[in-house]
Amino acid sequence: MADCLCDTCWYYDYDEEYEEYYCMMDMDEDEVYRYLVAKQSRCPFYRQGDDYTLARKQ
Repeated sequence: MADCLCDTCWYYDYDEEYEEYYCMMDMDEDEVYRYLVAKQSRCPFYRQGDDYTLARKQ
């Protein structure tokens, strides 16, 4: 994704067990497929999270 802003997304979180970041948005198979083949490069579920809101989430 060329325009991916996952680092600043509210739904992007770190999994300590797997030691990697992942998207917490609960998408079904069809939604994931539509997102991956869509012409648009922006995630439809992106929600801006600034440093303060992201820190509060932890």
